[in-house]
Amino acid sequence: MTRFVSFPLALAAALTFTLTACGGGDDKGSAPQTPPPSSAKPTLTAVTATVDPATGLVARSEADLTKGLLELTDLPSGFSREDDAADDGSKPFTTPSSRCKTLVKYLNASEAPGSQATVSRSFSGGQEGPYIDFGFDALGSVPKVASLREKYADAVSSCPKVTMRVEGEGSTTMEVDELTAPAYGTAPFAFKLTGVSGPKRGLEFTALITGVNDVMLSISVLAGDEAVLDAAAEAAATKAQAVLKPAT
Repeated sequence: MTRFVSFPLALAAALTFTLTACGGGDDKGSAPQTPPPSSAKPTLTAVTATVDPATGLVARSEADLTKGLLELTDLPSGFSREDDAADDGSKPFTTPSSRCKTLVKYLNASEAPGSQATVSRSFSGGQEGPYIDFGFDALGSVPKVASLREKYADAVSSCPKVTMRVEGEGSTTMEVDELTAPAYGTAPFAFKLTGVSGPKRGLEFTALITGVNDVMLSISVLAGDEAVLDAAAEAAATKAQAVLKPAT
């Protein structure tokens, strides 16, 4: 299972094996940097959720959520799908500051707080990236999505930096900055982590969360830039809105 708006497990492994020399001025080579939707448009089948009368919450299955995830055919040539990785319980982010406790909790979480169903899919654009992870968390209602979005935004604005530990490579101080979010989905919010000291100095990680009805869409990009996040958000939100219809 991937992590909620954090370094997915498959991509975290890539830190050790393919990004050991990553720095602010590294040459990214010919790896694709902006993932626009593919020109080939597959037929989309909408999934309309139902409301559980016992709880009043929208009920969505993992199978239905998966239908809204991007496929490899939705991305340009040069990308490949990463194998799913099991959650080993590791918590790569730490902090000594009480101001950053909530953000670290979210970054280390395997799913969004209150999620009823969680699915994800990861892609890479080559050994040097970009690495992109897409995820859905079914929260049961539009207000619950809005509430989590506000809590995450508050956590980011309260925290100037966190520490990231990579097994066998020590710790890197990651600066936390809010970004202007790509305008896709409902109330999108974006932020960036940048390595400012330690073995991963210069490494950039950008992330976005946005609402699609009662579902939280999360996107994370490792070894890419804001243009990659923008294009990924457009592709993912467009498909999700077409597939994950509001409850009836």
